[in-house]
Amino acid sequence: MDQNSNVSTNERFQRGWQKLKEIDGEAGEKVIASLADIAPDFARYVIEFPFGDIYSRPQLDLKSREIAVVAALTALGNATPQLKVHIQAALNVGCTREEVTEVIMQMAVYAGFPAALNGLFAAKEVFAALDNSEL
Repeated sequence: MDQNSNVSTNERFQRGWQKLKEIDGEAGEKVIASLADIAPDFARYVIEFPFGDIYSRPQLDLKSREIAVVAALTALGNATPQLKVHIQAALNVGCTREEVTEVIMQMAVYAGFPAALNGLFAAKEVFAALDNSEL
C-alpha cells in the first residue's frame, strides 16, 4: 500500500470514528471494542466503510439514515443486538420514541408481524434501559 492509501485510510478511519461516536455513542464504541480480540480488522472496516464513507455522505441527515437502519434491521428479523444499538442511535440523532415505534410497526406490512413484534420488544428493552438509567 502506498503512502497516499495510508493517508486516505487514516482519514476514513478518523471520519468514521467521529461519526460512530456522534451516532452510536458508547454503545458503538463497545461494539468496536468487543471485536478487538477476535477481528480487529473487521472493527476497522466497520468504522471506515459504514461510518467513514456512507454515514458521512451529505445527501441524508443522520435522523433519516437511522430511520432507514431501524427499518432495515427490523425487517431482517435476526439482528436484535444491532437493532438495539441503532434504536439508541436513532434517539441520539433526534428521533422520538414514537417515531421509532412507528417505523418498526410499519415493517409489519413489509417484513411481517413476527419481525415487527421482535422489533417492538427490542425497542421496549432500549426504552426501559434508558428510563432506568435516568433515575
